[in-house]
Formats: sequence, structure tokens, C-alpha cells
Amino acid sequence: MPHVPTILVFDSGLGGLTVFREIVKARPDAIYTYVADDAFFPYGHHTEGEIIARVVPLIGDLIAQHAPDLVVIACNTASTLVMEHLRAAYTVPFVGTVPAIKPACAISKTKRVSVLGTKGTVKREYTKTLIRDFAQGCDVTLVGAENLASLAEAALRGQSVSDASIAAEIAPCFLDGAAPTDTVVLACTHYPLLMEQLTRLAPWPVDWIDPAPAIARRVTALLGPAIDAPAPPPARIAFTSGRQPGPVLARGLEPFFGSTLPAA
Repeated sequence: MPHVPTILVFDSGLGGLTVFREIVKARPDAIYTYVADDAFFPYGHHTEGEIIARVVPLIGDLIAQHAPDLVVIACNTASTLVMEHLRAAYTVPFVGTVPAIKPACAISKTKRVSVLGTKGTVKREYTKTLIRDFAQGCDVTLVGAENLASLAEAALRGQSVSDASIAAEIAPCFLDGAAPTDTVVLACTHYPLLMEQLTRLAPWPVDWIDPAPAIARRVTALLGPAIDAPAPPPARIAFTSGRQPGPVLARGLEPFFGSTLPAA
């Protein structure tokens, strides 16, 4: 009988659900566990050393607990820091999440691209190297959003998030003139949770580049396409704080997990 893979998806919070959603579409047969490190959220409030010291052993504990065939680090901030450490420490295959600068610059017609990420992600040397290697003649603007990830979490939890607060976070992405910005890289997996507002509040239409479909393709390349197998058990979700979703958050999670939320 064909092997049904177990996939662990990890993020600092709930932004990785945008990646999880695309992977499930590609491998609906797989067994999933989603882990949100809410006890340490947001990662942008911690130093690089603190994030490495936190995530590397935590992933080891999760591997021991869940025995995944593959681990997805659905967080730009963590991926730009810990992937080398994780691959050195563990034999499980890893798929990371990095700013989609290469495809964004490839499609930009005005050659003006913005990278919208956390302050930690946009200041990383890793991100700057991607620009040097793949800008393809584009003028790339790095925009570090102070609160956008937290606003996305709040919206998913059913809290009111004003248009003005989101508009203020994304405003620096939009540079006008003879060659206005036409492409924005979403360099945090939380941001696609706000896609309706981002599109509506943009001062003019742009292409928003979400890395989730590319991550799903990479998972499929490593594990192979979906197999004909009995329906897997429902995906599980766990929070490192140990808490359980309340009724409001449970409703927000239904589009990703359905009406049942088994704890991991």
C-alpha cells in the first residue's frame, strides 16, 4: 500500500495557515499537524540569536513527537535564520519560506518592486542577497511593517482591524512617478490573510506575490503527487502556549480545518 506522508507545518503564529492551505490542496491525502509558536509571537520582537535558540530545539521536539516525513517552516523570519541549523541538526527534509523576489522582479513591467515584510525579514542579509542576485534590473524597495502580522492575527481572531491601520502599514510600498510600483512581495505568511483589505486599500492596482503556491509545489516535488488513499484523519493544530482556540478563533480557523479542530 502506498505510503501516506505526515507533514508538519510550523509558524510563529497563524500566518502559516496561508501556506498550509496551499499544501493541502496539492496533497489532500497527507496527514497534517500545524504548530503555532504563539508563546514566542511575534518573532520580530526577538533577536536573531533568540529565534535560533528557540526554534531549533523546538523543531527537534516536534519531530520526536509527530514523526513527520517533511517539515515546512511557514515563516519568513524563521526561515531566513534557522534553515541551515535545522538541516544540520535533523535528517527530515525541510521546506522554508523566503521572499519571492525573483518571480516578482521577473513579472514587473515598471521594474519597481516592493518587498513587504516584518522589520526582521527586510533587514536580513539573506533578503539583501536575494535582491543582489535576482533583482534583474528592478528598483526594489524594502518595507518593514511594524504591526501588520499582529493585525492579521487579530483579524483572524475576530477582532476589529481598521482600514486606516492597514493602509498606514502598506503605504511605503507604493512609489509613484514615471515608473510606479506595480508588484509587491508579501514577505510574511500572515499578510495574505488580509488580501481583501490589501487589494482594496492599495492606492492603485498591483500584483501581490504570495509564496504559498510555490511552497506547495516544492513539497510535491519532494514527496511526489497525491496518491489514491483513504481520507486522512483531520488536520491537527497545536499552540506552544498550550491554549485551545475559543469559539471566535475556531470560526476563523474553519476555512482551513473544517468544523472540527482536533488538538495535536
